[in-house]
Amino acid sequence: MSEATDAAETETPLLFGRVLDGRGAGRPIGWDEALRWQPATDHEVLWLHVCRNRDGVRDWLEGHLHIPEPTAELLTSDQSRPRAFREGDTLVGTLRGINFNPGAEPEDMISMQFWSDGRRLVTLRRHPLQTPREVLAQIDRGNGPTDAGATITLLAEFLIARMSQSIVDMNEVLDDLENDDPDDHAERMLKQISTIRRNCLGLKRHMAPQHEALEQISRDAPTWFEDHDRREIAESIARLRRYLDDIDISKESALVLQDEIRARSLASSEHATYMLTIVAGIFLPLGFLTGLLGINVGGMPGMDNPDAFWGVVALCALLFVGLLVVFRRLRWL
Repeated sequence: MSEATDAAETETPLLFGRVLDGRGAGRPIGWDEALRWQPATDHEVLWLHVCRNRDGVRDWLEGHLHIPEPTAELLTSDQSRPRAFREGDTLVGTLRGINFNPGAEPEDMISMQFWSDGRRLVTLRRHPLQTPREVLAQIDRGNGPTDAGATITLLAEFLIARMSQSIVDMNEVLDDLENDDPDDHAERMLKQISTIRRNCLGLKRHMAPQHEALEQISRDAPTWFEDHDRREIAESIARLRRYLDDIDISKESALVLQDEIRARSLASSEHATYMLTIVAGIFLPLGFLTGLLGINVGGMPGMDNPDAFWGVVALCALLFVGLLVVFRRLRWL
């Protein structure tokens, strides 16, 4: 079954299916065959990736896989908060991945539910998610996971790894903003920084619960979830913790840069106001003097003296110089 055939499963819930052979490869399987599937060897595992909002998915979960109604409701609902729990010999969980679909923001998340009893693994999603296709590509190349536990572990690892690119992109934008001139692009820079802070908050809010879900898998997974799978999950937990720390650093860097730009803008505004105040302080006495000499009443001195104008100019110049000296002594200039 080709990738085009997988994508053509529009009349069934199945997006693609593989029967893992236990050696890293797998053969394609269709919906009808999957309904009748039984393992031919002890190493075979069935992986079905389905669209949870298509008709009949919940009935199939409850009727064919005998999943309890509350669990089937969780697997097909839009409740996207990451969580994981053990139910008998099965493992159930919800994980989140970053939405890289066109028009999506980095903080937008896509949830992927999964259910497995060790022999069968069902992953469910509503919106397109690239991570299952990446795992599928490894299986089709023959170097994929060998069992259900390894598949769950690899899915979680790829979901977390995609956070790295978003963090790198945000840090590159922050580096460019630090080298930019805030005097010329303050408004644009503040808008970009606000977007980065919002993305950091969204990533932290959505991905922090995933840390708890992975720890729950590591602690409470059934026995078919092998020790090497638990070690891989532990590595994913440590990587996620580092990414969450990186998000905090990016958020703090954005906050520092935002405060610096605002402080510089405020200082520039205060300097302009200060200079206007100094100019007003200098010209206020001069304006008062010229206004006083300009009143149109009798008896004004110098009205009949042709040199009186230059005397007034000299007086204003002396007053101007005197004010400058006074402002200097007061350290206002």
